[in-house]
Amino acid sequence: MKTQPPLPKLVAIAFIAVVLIWSTTPLGIVWSSESVHPTMAVLLRMVLALVIGGVVILCSSIRLPLTANAFKLYGFSAIGIVGGMLLSYMAARYIPSGTMSLLFGLSPIISGLMAQRILGEAKFSHIRIVALILAFSGLAVVCSSKLALGDTAILGLLLILCAVTLFSLSGVLIKTVQISIHPIASTVGALMVSTPMFALAWWLFDGTFPVDTWSAKSLWSIIYLGIFGSLIGFVGYFYILQHLNASTVALVTLITPIFAMGLGAVLNNEQISQTLIIGACLVILGLAVYQFGDNWWTKRQQRKCLQ
Repeated sequence: MKTQPPLPKLVAIAFIAVVLIWSTTPLGIVWSSESVHPTMAVLLRMVLALVIGGVVILCSSIRLPLTANAFKLYGFSAIGIVGGMLLSYMAARYIPSGTMSLLFGLSPIISGLMAQRILGEAKFSHIRIVALILAFSGLAVVCSSKLALGDTAILGLLLILCAVTLFSLSGVLIKTVQISIHPIASTVGALMVSTPMFALAWWLFDGTFPVDTWSAKSLWSIIYLGIFGSLIGFVGYFYILQHLNASTVALVTLITPIFAMGLGAVLNNEQISQTLIIGACLVILGLAVYQFGDNWWTKRQQRKCLQ
C-alpha cells in the first residue's frame, strides 16, 4: 500500500518548530539553572520527558525494542544525552546561551572529522578543509572574547566544547547500529538508559532538594525543555529529516545560533560584543561552506564544461 506524501504545510511547520525549539533551548537551560542546581534541572527535565514518552509508547502501537542491538543504540545515544546535556547545563552558569548555541553549531564539522576515523568516510575535500579553517578561526575569536572575562568563562568554554565533542561522537556511533526503530521509541529508550546517570550525577554533585528556593521561571523552563526540547523537538527533527533533503535540514544548524544569540540579548540581557559578532560570522560562514561548498563548486564546474 502506498503511503500518502507529506503535506507541505506540515513539513514547513515541523521545520519552523525545530528551529524555534533549538533556538530557545540554550536560553531555557540558562533560566532553568538560575535557581535549580544544574544536575537537578537536567534530571527533572529528563524524568518529565521519559514519563511523557513512556505514556505515548503505552497508549500507541509504537514498539520499544529491548534487544541487545537496541540497547547498544540507546547506550550510544546516552553518550550525547548525558555528556552533552550535563556539561551544557554546567556551562550555562559561566557563558551566555548564544555562545552555547554557536559552539554547538560546530557539531556537523566535528562529526565529519570523527566519521573519517570511526565510519571510514572519505577525507574532507579542499573546500571542506577551508570551511574547517574558517569555523575554527571563528571559534578562536569567540574564545578570545570570552577569555578576557576571567577564569569562569574559560571553564564554561571548556565544558561546552567537551559537550559538543560528546554529542558529535554519539551521533557518529549511532550510525554504526543497524536497526529500524521509531524516533519516539529511540528517544524513550535513550532516556531510559540516561536518566539513572543523571540521577547519579545529581547525587554526587548536589544531593539536595531545596524546593523552596526554586523560582517559577526555572520550573517553567524545565517543563518547557522536558516537553519541547526533549520530545517534540527530537521527533520534529526526525520528521523533517525523512521528508526534506539533507542540505535543507542543514539550514537548522546555520539559523539557530543567530536566533539564539538574538534571543539571549533581548530576553536575557546578554552582551554581544563586536569581537563575538566577528567570531560568530566566521563560524557560520565556515558551516555554510562545509554544508553547501562542495555542491556549489560541482555545479560551477559543470557550467564551465557546458560553456
